[in-house]
Amino acid sequence: MKPGIHPAYRPVVFRDKAADFAFLTRSTATPASGRTVVWTDGNTYPVIDVEISSASHPFYTGTARVLDTAGRVERFERRYGRRTTEARTETR
Repeated sequence: MKPGIHPAYRPVVFRDKAADFAFLTRSTATPASGRTVVWTDGNTYPVIDVEISSASHPFYTGTARVLDTAGRVERFERRYGRRTTEARTETR
């Protein structure tokens, strides 16, 4: 790597305030605020607050809604009618 052209890669704490969850990782992101946090190892790291993380996202927490796709297909077929195989081949 060419020296002097890459951003600093350092430990940063990402904190999800909605889920009261934080994790320490390395990143090139720079915190907009000058906030820091003392981590469990006793060291002080810059902190970046995030709106959503794996601790609060519905996909990861298992609270995602399942859409009724079968009901939607049936409703579409009732409304517009089901096309037959012959009708599809004639229109091509």
